[in-house]
Amino acid sequence: MAEIKTVGVVGAGQMGSGIAHVCALGGYDVLLHDVAPERIGVGIEAISKNMARQVAKGVIDQASMDAGLKRVRPAESKQTLGEADLVIEAATENEEVKKAVFRDLQPYLKDTALLASNTSSISITRLASSTDRPGKFIGLHFMNPAPLMKLVEIIRGIATDADTYETAVRFAQSLGKTTANAEDFPAFIVNRVLIPMINEAIYTLYEGVGTVEAIDTAMRLGANHPMGPLELADFIGLDTVLAIMNVLYDGLADTKYRPCPLLVKYVEAGWLGRKAGRGFYDYRGETPVPTR
Repeated sequence: MAEIKTVGVVGAGQMGSGIAHVCALGGYDVLLHDVAPERIGVGIEAISKNMARQVAKGVIDQASMDAGLKRVRPAESKQTLGEADLVIEAATENEEVKKAVFRDLQPYLKDTALLASNTSSISITRLASSTDRPGKFIGLHFMNPAPLMKLVEIIRGIATDADTYETAVRFAQSLGKTTANAEDFPAFIVNRVLIPMINEAIYTLYEGVGTVEAIDTAMRLGANHPMGPLELADFIGLDTVLAIMNVLYDGLADTKYRPCPLLVKYVEAGWLGRKAGRGFYDYRGETPVPTR
């Protein structure tokens, strides 16, 4: 099996910086890259703040934080990622964007390097086929936020080698994560179940069955969910929810996966949830207020 010492992470947003955070605390050297170089610094700053929060809560000690931060290096050029034994792509949930990331990386990677995508819904087989190493390609779907969530879904493409799979499992478990194996079908396990539930909650709002507040309260207290489905949608990002529903609808050709028109309208309006300041809640004041 391949030995992993250095991990490249492409995408310095919430997911990418979270994955880099976890890898650094796991003892790996991390190279953090983004197409917008200014985002790399923002991502490293987020890692520092989130590690400090863990120290304050007693999850890690100060020495672990200091050592972890030293392991994270900015990789402003793709060439720098040539040092990596494993590169994890954490770009936006768009198949063409992800394929472009892998195409651009290929000239700089060493022959033994493994490739992984953090996609939450897109076919690993299709992504792998756009690279020069489908046998060394795998899905590593970290849950959001990566430093807190214990699960990593591991998805093999049709061409993924057994050694690549075993290395990926060993790597994820070395980060203190529990792994779940998912077959390469649209949205895998977690999002195949979760995102249609959120879409149904949006239909419930769209059809006037309940208000935003009523729906979220009902699911928190009636189903013992830690977060209501509309609040969770805002946390995930409504554009991501819509992208996953479209993957399910296109990939499975079943009308039960039709995205709710209200979800489409919110995305068209740019009301994407927490990251945009508005979604099913308005986050611009001291406390979130329902927008419907």
